[in-house]
Amino acid sequence: MQASWMILASLFFATMSVCIKYASAHFGTFELVFYRGVIGMVFMAAICRAQRVPLGTSIPMMHIWRSVIGVASLSAWFYAIAHLPLATAMTLNYMSGVWVAAFLVGGTLVMGRLQDATRQGPIVLTVIAGFSGVVMILRPTLAQNQLFAGVIGLLSGLGAALAYMQVAALGRLGEPETRTVFYFSIGTSVVGGVAMGVTGASDWVWPQALWLLPIGVLAALGQLCMTRAYSSGATLVVANLQYSGIVFAALYGALLFGDQIPPIGWAGMALIIASGIAATALRNRTLPSAPAEEH
Repeated sequence: MQASWMILASLFFATMSVCIKYASAHFGTFELVFYRGVIGMVFMAAICRAQRVPLGTSIPMMHIWRSVIGVASLSAWFYAIAHLPLATAMTLNYMSGVWVAAFLVGGTLVMGRLQDATRQGPIVLTVIAGFSGVVMILRPTLAQNQLFAGVIGLLSGLGAALAYMQVAALGRLGEPETRTVFYFSIGTSVVGGVAMGVTGASDWVWPQALWLLPIGVLAALGQLCMTRAYSSGATLVVANLQYSGIVFAALYGALLFGDQIPPIGWAGMALIIASGIAATALRNRTLPSAPAEEH
C-alpha cells in the first residue's frame, strides 16, 4: 500500500507542475507559492476537521523549520518549472535522494569517522554519478540560456532533501500526516504573502486564474499521499518509486508542451535516477537508521 501512495503522490505532483506551467505565464513565482498555500491550507483544514484531527501541536518548532526549508525548495522548484522543460525541472528536484546521500557521507567525515567513510565508497560513487548527470542535464540549458533556471532547479532538490528528512522525523514522532501538511501550507501562505508584498501582485486574468485552484488542491493531495507513504515507515521500494514522477512529467511535457530534450539530457536524467536508486539502496544497507528521501 505504501508503494501505491507514492505513485499517486508522484502523479499529483507531476499534474500540478502542468498547472504551474500554464499559470506561470500570468502569475509570478511567489504568487503561485502564496495561492498554493492558501488553497492547500483550506483544503487540509477541512480534511483535518472531517477526520477529527486536532490542529494543535506540541512540536511547533519542528513544523516551522520544515516550513522554512520546504517553502524555499518549493519556490525554487516553481521557478524551474516555469523556465525549464517539465522533465528537466522534475529531475533536478528529484536530486534530493543524491543530496541525502551526500549529507550522510559528509556528516561522517565531519565527525572524524574516517574508517566509516572509507566503507561508504559505493555511496560516494553514486553521489559523483548523480552530479555527473546534473552536468549532462545542464549542458542543453547553456545552449538555450537557461543555466540560471537549471541552477535554481538543482537548489530545489537540495532544499527538498532537507525538508524530507524533517518530514520523516515528524512521522517518527507520531504527527498525523494531515496536520504536517496543514502547517506546511500555513508556512507557504505566509512566506508567499510576504514576498508578494515586496514583488507585487499580478492582475487576475480569466479564465487563466482558474489554474490556481488545481495547483493548491493537487499539491495538498500530493503532500498528503507522500507523507502517508513515509510516516508509516519508509521502505526502499517507496523511496525509489518517487522517480515515477519524472516519467509522468516527461509524458506531460512531450504531449502538452512539445518539450524537446536532446539525447545528452535524457542520458543525464537516466544517470540521476540510477544514482538516486543506488544511493537509497546503499544507505538502507549500510546506514539503516538514516531517513529515506520522499517527494
